[in-house]
Amino acid sequence: MNPITMTTQIDPLLLQALREDISSEDVSTNAVIREKTPGQVELLCKERGVIAGLAVFERVFQLLDPEVQVEWFHQDGEQVEAGTHLATLRGDIRALLSGERVALNYLQRMSGIATYTRACAEVLRGSKTKLLDTRKTTPNMRIFEKYAVRVGGGQNHRYNLSDGVLLKDNHIGAAGGIAQAVRLARDYAPFVRKIEVEVENLEMVEEALAAGADIIMLDNMSMEEMREALRRIAGRAQTECSGNVTLEKLRALADLGVDYVSCGALTHSAPILDLSLKHLRPLEAK
Repeated sequence: MNPITMTTQIDPLLLQALREDISSEDVSTNAVIREKTPGQVELLCKERGVIAGLAVFERVFQLLDPEVQVEWFHQDGEQVEAGTHLATLRGDIRALLSGERVALNYLQRMSGIATYTRACAEVLRGSKTKLLDTRKTTPNMRIFEKYAVRVGGGQNHRYNLSDGVLLKDNHIGAAGGIAQAVRLARDYAPFVRKIEVEVENLEMVEEALAAGADIIMLDNMSMEEMREALRRIAGRAQTECSGNVTLEKLRALADLGVDYVSCGALTHSAPILDLSLKHLRPLEAK
């Protein structure tokens, strides 16, 4: 993450997380460490996975103490094994202790997403199908989770509702039909915006084609229906499939020849990667 993103978008979220964990003081740390004490601790990986979020992890500690220094031995996107020594942190022991849980929460979550995304992306390797995330993210964690998807080898769908036009079933119902929804979107949205329409059956596919949709999302359709839908679309629109997409289903979806597959599981169901801070010890003051 670049410095501008870090300070303008990330810092307020990190500070909010720190305030959640330290409402007035870290009473455990303050009870045993009464004054500034230099120390160091090691960041260790306890299972195999892909690392994502190292800059976020480091920034948590620097918000508590700008003098904290991190010596990195790996970088985002690397696959590491259990027992890997990822980094050594040095600084005031009070900051190292107080920031530990918040920093690990971010790094474990982001690395878990990157690990699961990498597994999914490997299934699609060699096919035309691109892997997308969704807006099914943890509140106030979207920027971190979507970054982790990219690190893992996936691509981001729209970041938020301001990013693009996606007419789903309820938009279509509110407008009175696909044709009306697309027409209204064309009248309102800037011309540079593509219009994507979610469809649930072959009749809706025909309506979306007739309305001139740029992208047609095949939502929760059977493999047979999607195969027929792709035959009818025949390149006249880009195609995306979605709906309960899992790692196990990806190969079959890629074999259909769909352009994109969106997978909410990348962000809402990926398990964390187990990491820990160990071997904290005081250092002699210089």
